[in-house]
Amino acid sequence: MADFVGAVDQGTTSTRFMIFDHGGNEVGRHQLEHQQILPRAGWVEHNPLEIWERTQTVVRTALNTHSLAASDLVALGVTNQRETTVVWNRRTGRPYYNAIVWQDTRTDRIAAALDRDGRGEIIRRKAGLPPATYFSGGKIQWILENVEGVRAAAERGEAIFGNTDTWLLWHLTGGTDGGVHLTDPTNASRTMLMNLETLDWDDELLSFFDIPRAMLPRIVASSDPHAYGTTASGGPFAGTVRITGDLGDQQAATVGQVCFAPGEAKNTYGTGNFMLLNTGTEIVRSESGLLTTVCYQFAGEQPVYALEGSIAVTGSAVQWLRDQLKIIRTAAQSEDLARQVDDNGGVYFVPAFSGLFAPYWRADARGAIVGLSRYNTDAHLARAALEAICYQSRDVAEAMAQDSGVAVECLKVDGGVTVNELCMQLQADILGVPVSRPVVAETTALGAAYAAGLAVGFWKDTDELRDNWNESRRWHPSWSAQQRAAGYAGWQKAVGRTLDWVDVE
Repeated sequence: MADFVGAVDQGTTSTRFMIFDHGGNEVGRHQLEHQQILPRAGWVEHNPLEIWERTQTVVRTALNTHSLAASDLVALGVTNQRETTVVWNRRTGRPYYNAIVWQDTRTDRIAAALDRDGRGEIIRRKAGLPPATYFSGGKIQWILENVEGVRAAAERGEAIFGNTDTWLLWHLTGGTDGGVHLTDPTNASRTMLMNLETLDWDDELLSFFDIPRAMLPRIVASSDPHAYGTTASGGPFAGTVRITGDLGDQQAATVGQVCFAPGEAKNTYGTGNFMLLNTGTEIVRSESGLLTTVCYQFAGEQPVYALEGSIAVTGSAVQWLRDQLKIIRTAAQSEDLARQVDDNGGVYFVPAFSGLFAPYWRADARGAIVGLSRYNTDAHLARAALEAICYQSRDVAEAMAQDSGVAVECLKVDGGVTVNELCMQLQADILGVPVSRPVVAETTALGAAYAAGLAVGFWKDTDELRDNWNESRRWHPSWSAQQRAAGYAGWQKAVGRTLDWVDVE
């Protein structure tokens, strides 16, 4: 009998394959980064073919390293960077253009036009999203309008769209030889094209972007024993594995953190930060700058919804210190450098490289470092970068409390940045509540595995998944209320300095 569940986790900076046992413990993994393509200011792209190549490599390497085969896996789940947009030819498998990444801001004029003429309010009501560069709809429109031949190919039914989950599912199941063209409601709800109530593509929303319906994948449940089919025998698994789970990365992390009850929340620290609050089967409309999104849908059940606060740049701000400023050699060194000082020395760093996401939604904002004096050092900047991660999360937590009426009492955290213990202490200090990290910090892949395993009965129900959850570490606030208030006031003042920097028509 197969003893494990596999999960492909296709993220913004890397792709990994992880293997879990019935206890939710990591059995093996392999991970590879892919290139960040920056053609001009505000543009961020990935090579879809490189992502597929990396996916094949991490799967083969993880299985070989641990002497496992496809037959050892009872099911496979997929999770992915959401909103990142791929358009390719279904006959040749070749992308028409690089993947346009969720951080990319080239569609700012498209988003602004939607808000000017009233279509934005319809998008908010039907899709639960504000018109923004973040989401897939504008990116598809840009490709249709700017890449030669794509519009005609789409009208012929040859050019098809997917976020990176759909791109990988298509390849994993055979590609040009019968690959499935599917997605799930969590990914579809990030496009500005899906109606939250019907869980289907909406013709009125499609008309706003002039997108042919035939380009879009079919939407099926996030956890389903039959819809996704099996891996192609000639692919990286060298055999057939049932694909039974598909979730956008932040929804997958919510499942991995076993936030199955309304009112339960988690915060994932990765390239960006993403806080999700389970609102149950009720669609809660945000009045405070949050997104209404699908949290997950299990086969045969009603969808579960969430409020989400999406922050564009958190961990990638540390990456910027490493790759652009070169004041650290590794991301881990940011903690050592920041510990050299007791506070930020009056320095605030607002990393609005892609504008500001939740709760501000200001495409006109750009990054700023404020409060500098000759006293300040690289250590103050490193600490300010870590504090920026935490202050942006507080902005979202404040908005979430306003919308839901429920204040966070303990924040469940996961993702790569949570290994930075100074950052997690700062998060507890800035929020004023305990911060709890689970034993398995990479809950995105775990959530995809859980969705896949539930579909085939590897885990019988969500209660069994709750039993797997264990705390690794908890941080308690150490700042006084006065210190917390003063720090947040400085942050809000710094955010104000970033606004109206770019003229958006």
